[in-house]
Amino acid sequence: MNPAEVVLNGSLLAAMPLAALAGLVSFLSPCVLPLVPGYLGYVSGMAGRSGHSATASRSRMVLGSALFVLGFTIVFVTLGAGAGSLGGLFTGTAKQVIQVVLGILVFGMGLVMVGEVGWLQRNFKLSFRPRYGLWGAPALGLVFGLGWTPCIGPTLSTVLTLAAEQQSSARGALLAVCYAVGLGLPFIAIAAGFSLATRSVAFVKRNLRAFNLAGGALLMVLGLLLATGVWNLLVAQLQEVLSGFIPAV
Repeated sequence: MNPAEVVLNGSLLAAMPLAALAGLVSFLSPCVLPLVPGYLGYVSGMAGRSGHSATASRSRMVLGSALFVLGFTIVFVTLGAGAGSLGGLFTGTAKQVIQVVLGILVFGMGLVMVGEVGWLQRNFKLSFRPRYGLWGAPALGLVFGLGWTPCIGPTLSTVLTLAAEQQSSARGALLAVCYAVGLGLPFIAIAAGFSLATRSVAFVKRNLRAFNLAGGALLMVLGLLLATGVWNLLVAQLQEVLSGFIPAV
């Protein structure tokens, strides 16, 4: 199977933007967004320091955030590949039953996100603290990916469900990369000093509840699509469109 055949798959193309959007929703969650300045200062080693030029400080912060994103991407890709492999174990009726169960789970995660199941919104923080600065940035990313998984569980579980639907470790890993991109790009954009990103974060903080409700509603809709089988119909229609397209590679 060549790379074009891997990407030009109806279910994968439908799931990739959803995975990226889920990552963005995770970034906007109450347990991640308020901690962004602290993370950026820690991974760049610039917190509490002075005497550095603005250019040097900004470059160091961008590099630190990129290494931080790399760290948690490794965690999510591992989970995505595992979910894809696990999904490949089920076929026929068993696959249909699993899809219904996972759809119900995603719907439940939507309820969690809107605050209906508050006790599930707690996060487990690892006591391990990596080295301060650039050298510790990837390790902090790993800690973030592991320790904050319960907190970002509603969106991450949705991506893992979509990964299991792919029945392939490679496709599951690709969806996890999309999720990590959606979660990580805002970190890098803010570190780079993009004014639009900074203004957007300020706007989201003022309307955090509304964003959580919208994200939860999105998960509930997706859960219903999976549980009722409508998702498969949408994917089949997309596959028909793609069947007439011949890639150039």
